[in-house]
Order: sequence, then C-alpha cells, then structure tokens
Amino acid sequence: MFKTLRRDIRAVFERDPAARSLPEVLCCYPGLHAIWLHRLAHWCWTHRLKFLGRLLSHLGRFLTGIEIHPGARLGPGLFIDHGMGVVIGETSEIGENVTIYQGVTLGGTSLEKVKRHPTIGNNVVIGSGAKVLGPFSVGENSRIGSGSVVVKEVPANSVVVGVPGRVTHRDGKKVEHGIDLNMTDLPDPVAKAIQSLMDRVGELERTLAELKSLLPPALEAAPDQPVASGWEADVPPSDRTRRDPSELGTAGRRMSQD
Repeated sequence: MFKTLRRDIRAVFERDPAARSLPEVLCCYPGLHAIWLHRLAHWCWTHRLKFLGRLLSHLGRFLTGIEIHPGARLGPGLFIDHGMGVVIGETSEIGENVTIYQGVTLGGTSLEKVKRHPTIGNNVVIGSGAKVLGPFSVGENSRIGSGSVVVKEVPANSVVVGVPGRVTHRDGKKVEHGIDLNMTDLPDPVAKAIQSLMDRVGELERTLAELKSLLPPALEAAPDQPVASGWEADVPPSDRTRRDPSELGTAGRRMSQD
C-alpha cells in the first residue's frame, strides 16, 4: 500500500513541472487526493462495504470535483492533472503510469450490469475533454487527443483524434515508448482530407486550362455570339447543314470529320 502511495506522489513530480515540493503536492493536488480517497473507497467496495465505499466516493467528488466509482480499478502511477470534471465509471480499468487531464470521461454504453466501461493500457495519455465510451481497450503507449470521442478499440502505440475518434500514427511511425504528453502536434485527418480535395480541384483546373488552350479560337467564342468561320448568323439552320465542308473554316471541317 505505501509503495503504491509513494509511486502516486512520484508520478506528480515526473509529469507536472509545476510541482515544487512534497508539502505542496500533498496539500494542493486534488487529483492525488481523489486517487487516495478512491483507493480507500475501493477497499471498502471489495470488502462488502458498498455503502461506505459510495459515501467515500461521493465525498471525494465533493472535495475534488473528480468522480471515481469505488468499483473502478486504478493502477499505480496514475496522474490526474487538474482533474475538475473527470468521471471514471464502475467497470473502468486503468493500467500503470496513465495520465488523465481535466474533463475526461471513461463512460459506459450499456444499462446491463456487465463490463461497460473502457480498459486503459499502460502509459496512455488522455487529453482534456476526451470521452472514451464503451467496454473496449485502449492499447498501451497511446495518446487520445483533447476533445476526442473514442467509441471503438484503440491498438497500442496509436494516436486518436477527432469526433468520432480516428486512429492514426504520427508520421507513419509508432509512438516512442514511455509517456508522451505532447498534445500540440497531433495529426488532423479532417484537415488532410480537405487538403487532398483542394489539391484535386487544383489539378482539375489546370487540366481544364490545358484543354482550353488546345481549342481553336472559333470554338472558344461565347455561346450567344456567332462563330466567324463560315457559320454566318443570317443563314438559317436548315441551310447550314447543307453547306459544303470546304466552305467552312478550320472548326467547321473538324466538325464535319467528327
């Protein structure tokens, strides 16, 4: 137990550069307080003291703004930064050295009393405001971008962004082992799709310009203007069809050949 508590404190110093001293961490970090209250509540929950466990969980929510169901399983080294608005459901399982920012929800998608909350692997970082909903796994060493909504399984060493969350790999490479807190260079699949469409439109416009440059000037005239290549405006349409191709201009000869 004491080994786990020491590891929780060490996680704060490792992942928050604002942490300056042990007294500050012990007194001023609501995420740490919520985790410790949960560990006590979880002990009560697993020893048939359900009501006491829920009461301690409710007390922790009131004091810290972090709601962790006493049935959830939290691994050592968990760090909840700031923490306001974090919700962790009953059947959630969190591995070692996980980092969770404010506003994160580990929620369920079923009304049945079964496994309905996610399982978070080791070294996972979940950005602020992200929602992970459902009884699936998030692979180790993965990152979930801020504001993402994840509704399906995430393989290990992945980056997830967007609504709904899309699994990507940064520059086509695996995320390095360890804990990566960088949330500023996450790939944006929507922006990439829009850029691909813009590139395609530009290519089509260049092709159209090349085709226009190959047309004779007569065919580029406006539709409401007569073509000055043997097609006089005063000639009835019935007469135009009977004219000899040799009397027509270049454009007319091409049309007759087609």
